[in-house]
Amino acid sequence: MKSVRKPGAWTFFRQWLKNPLRVAAVAPSSAELAAAMIAELPDEARRVIELGGGTGAITRALLGAGIQERDLLVLELNEELHAHLQLRFPRVPVLLGDARMLPALAREQGYLEDGPADAIVSGLGLLTMPHPLQRDILAAAFECLREDGVFVQFTYGPSAPVAEAVARGLGLQVRRGEFVLRNVPPATVYVYRKPQR
Repeated sequence: MKSVRKPGAWTFFRQWLKNPLRVAAVAPSSAELAAAMIAELPDEARRVIELGGGTGAITRALLGAGIQERDLLVLELNEELHAHLQLRFPRVPVLLGDARMLPALAREQGYLEDGPADAIVSGLGLLTMPHPLQRDILAAAFECLREDGVFVQFTYGPSAPVAEAVARGLGLQVRRGEFVLRNVPPATVYVYRKPQR
C-alpha cells in the first residue's frame, strides 16, 4: 500500500534542511492548524493576505473557506516554494518577496486598489527572528490591514511569537488562540490587533 503524503511535503522538508532558521517548520501545516487559523478571521473577512505560503496548506484552506482567489494575496520568500505555490494555485496572486516589503509589493500587484485586507495570516518563523525584524514585518503588515483587521500567527514555541516589547511598541493587543496538538510540531495560534478607539 502506498503512503499518502501531503502535497509538497518533500519540497518543504528539503527547504527546511537547506535553511532551518528561514523555513521554521519541518513539515507543512496540518489541516487542523489551518482550521484554527481560519477560525480567527473576522466573520465578514473577504480579503486576506498570507505571509509565508509554504506549500499551500493554509492557502488551500482559505480558498476552501470561501476566500476568492482574486481576494487572496500570498507572499513567499523561498524561490522553490514560491514556484510550487504558483503551480498549485495558478489563479491566486503569489508574490516572491520579503514580508518587510509587503506594502510596496501589494500596491505593485494592485491588491490594495480595492482597499486594505481584512486579515493577514502568517506562517513566518517570527519567534526566531531578531526584534527589529519582527517589528519591521508587523509594521508592514498592519500598513496593509484595515483599522480593525487582525494579524493571525502560529508558533511552535511556548511563548508568544512576537516579543512583548515589539507588540507594545507597535501598540498591539495580543490574544492566545487555540493550541493545535495535531500538527508537526504542535502549534499555538496568536491573534494581534490594534485597539479600537
